[in-house]
Amino acid sequence: MQFQPIENYGIIGDLRTIALAGMDGSIDFLCLPRIDSPSVFARLLDYEQGGYFRISPIVNDAKQKQIYVSDTNVLLTRFLSESGVAEISDFMPIADPAQPSMIVRRVKTVRGDLEFEMVCHPAFDYARADHKVESRDDGILFISDDGIVLRLQAGKSVRIENGAAHARFRLKAGETAVFILEYVDSDKETQAGTSDFVPRAFKDTVNFWHSWIGQSKYKGLWREQVNRSALTLKLLTSRDYGSLVAAATFGLPETIGGERNWDYRYTWIRDASFTLYSLIRLGFTSEMAAFMKWLEARCSSLAPGGSLQVMYGIDGRVNLEEEILEHLSGYRDSYPVRIGNGAARQLQLDIYGELMDSVYLFNKYGEAISHDTWNRLVPLVNYISEAWNQPDEGIWEIRGGRQHFLFSRLMSWVAIDRGLRLARARSFSAPVDVWVRVRNEIYNDIYSNFWDDKIGAFVQHLGTDALDASSLLMPLFKFISPTDPRWLSHLKAIERELVSDSLVYRYNIGSAAPDGFSSDEGTFSICSFWYIECLSRAGEINKARFYFDKMLGYANHLGLYAEEIGPRGEQLGNFPQAFTHLALISAAYDIDRRLTNQTPGKP
Repeated sequence: MQFQPIENYGIIGDLRTIALAGMDGSIDFLCLPRIDSPSVFARLLDYEQGGYFRISPIVNDAKQKQIYVSDTNVLLTRFLSESGVAEISDFMPIADPAQPSMIVRRVKTVRGDLEFEMVCHPAFDYARADHKVESRDDGILFISDDGIVLRLQAGKSVRIENGAAHARFRLKAGETAVFILEYVDSDKETQAGTSDFVPRAFKDTVNFWHSWIGQSKYKGLWREQVNRSALTLKLLTSRDYGSLVAAATFGLPETIGGERNWDYRYTWIRDASFTLYSLIRLGFTSEMAAFMKWLEARCSSLAPGGSLQVMYGIDGRVNLEEEILEHLSGYRDSYPVRIGNGAARQLQLDIYGELMDSVYLFNKYGEAISHDTWNRLVPLVNYISEAWNQPDEGIWEIRGGRQHFLFSRLMSWVAIDRGLRLARARSFSAPVDVWVRVRNEIYNDIYSNFWDDKIGAFVQHLGTDALDASSLLMPLFKFISPTDPRWLSHLKAIERELVSDSLVYRYNIGSAAPDGFSSDEGTFSICSFWYIECLSRAGEINKARFYFDKMLGYANHLGLYAEEIGPRGEQLGNFPQAFTHLALISAAYDIDRRLTNQTPGKP
């Protein structure tokens, strides 16, 4: 087996889908026509069957490097060897939304005289569908039994063998060859065959990303890393629907050989709301406006009692039935590989808090929400006002039985508190007296039933003394002061139980609520950045800055993060993970503003 590590990949995308391109020149993950569609390349999950699109020089012991063109999602992969230097430019054109999705791969010999090999071998429908290959005047067509058609336009002579397109070619210094893999959409015309397409598309794509990131108002420390996280979050948004996905991939394990292998290519209310919160902080508001339209459509078909589903398809579909792809071996034999997500049917009461907080911030820093939008939000606040004291599956989507979770209580409080703030700021009509009473009940319930005097900390759920890193959000959502004596006691308890250097576990598997699985897991990078921001808010600026710099060292070579960090510092879980990048932005923002204002002790 020759699996590339998760951290060896960069990403490119067009706001419809995302491709993972390895340092070895192989694109090993791509779903078409959308990010939540079946895969056409999934070698990352099965080296033999998954499908791939590889271009690389035929040299021995080449040193490989990857960089992004500054402030873009245009990826450069270089091969440095005694025979010469080769470079591959990978991007997905994005400036023209009428264009079908395509990957442009421009190969160049920078120095020397090098021979290259190209193999394009799709495996449609998660490697379940057969396909045929036809050579035509306009390119090589891969025609799948499931109805998907790809067109490969090759700048060199191609032979067809065993369902794949192969090419060998030589380039001298300064010479280039272009390969374009295009999703064939009968409703959209392509310009990929025109003579000036590639240089024009390259320029337009670079300009698109420069224009977008140029709207950022962030000028502080770690600007390059913050911009990379923002560009990554933008790639996880849908230009067609306004929704945001939690990660680009499915099936990547939280521990090697373990069974926590989920599909994250969907829109979680929680993750989307957190993402928008981070983008709003940087000055990006159009993404929230687009998401509000998507959300209003979801609110028009609430479940009985006025509840939202935990997650949806990017187009708003509710059926995300979970299934196992039994024929795929999984990343480094981490089986099973799952698609769909059964957690969509869980009860997770915290989602209303994240949502209402983002709406509150959008109304404050973006655009004033409309009367109609408010009328769609009121039923959500009314729902949580009645449902807040139920047990649920919580933020971590446990599959071992519902519990009364602290975090769900906290975010129920946030939902009602932000509803009250919005109603008062805009003089909206609302059952204010009821909301105030319930908000106070939740506040008192948390202090009465979740604070444990013996350990000096807030517990994960009723009936336990286990801790949970999600509690790190208590001061971030202004439930408690970051310098309150109880909070500082709790933070010390978190440090004793869950912190390993700068890395933070989400909970102790042995003592926390049973999540339905026995396998271990890595540290959760979002929790690490939450912890860092808590240190910053508590006035421990130097410690927060030191740990933040250490966490930056766990990113891959491009500044990207998966969900977790493994025991050897490797990336684990789906990649790239929105949760991690949004928490990085939030922590950087808070540390920078406190250093800039020179008020380290002020919450």
